[in-house]
Amino acid sequence: MPAKAKHRRPKQHPIARRLAFAGTGGAALALPLISATTAGAAVTQPATVASVTTLAPAAAPAVEKAAVPLTYSVIGGDTLSKIAVQHSVNGGWQALYDANKSTIGGNPSLIQPGLKLTLGTAAKAAAARAKTISAEPAAPTYANNLDGWIRESLDVMAKHGIPGSYNGIHRNVMRESSGNPMAINNWDSNAAAGIPSKGLLQVIDPTFRAYHVPGTPMDSYDPVANITAACNYAAARYGSIDNVNGAY
Repeated sequence: MPAKAKHRRPKQHPIARRLAFAGTGGAALALPLISATTAGAAVTQPATVASVTTLAPAAAPAVEKAAVPLTYSVIGGDTLSKIAVQHSVNGGWQALYDANKSTIGGNPSLIQPGLKLTLGTAAKAAAARAKTISAEPAAPTYANNLDGWIRESLDVMAKHGIPGSYNGIHRNVMRESSGNPMAINNWDSNAAAGIPSKGLLQVIDPTFRAYHVPGTPMDSYDPVANITAACNYAAARYGSIDNVNGAY
């Protein structure tokens, strides 16, 4: 009815309504876009910090190595020699004294607790020593049997210039004791004289002591010590254990 039309709101044009909505929506959407940009910047910055933090531990060892102190405070009971050894001072206590002579005075044996000493190249010496130790080959291991005893004896013999071969030692061991390191002869003339032949190569105690090789036990029943002493004796008397083919 025409009378009711007076109370109706003016009808907006569809295009105008779309533009108004879009404008409002555009403004509403603008804020989230700005916030996202800001948030994106905030996320980017911590990511950079995190990457730096990740790299820090890798650089830490170098810093720790460089931080080795180059000075030392003397405590009771210290000597220059002791300090030089403990801190790997290049040149020993003499170099330590030379570097601190004005502080110590004329007597290197007299150092007072609390005295500050310069260690000089201690850090470099320690690093050099560590490098040398790491470069050294691992010590050989030997089986606890006849094969291992002979091989260990041969290594000791090589260090002392004692001739002999694996086959020469093995041949004589099997003839003398059948490979028993506790073998003892209680019936021959040596036994009658109170000095029985003992061990793998049946050596009497006086001969063992006379030809014992440093670095092996002073025990004629010890297999390595017995072989090495016997080979040392055989080298002196026959030129080499390889030249022994019977009682010797």
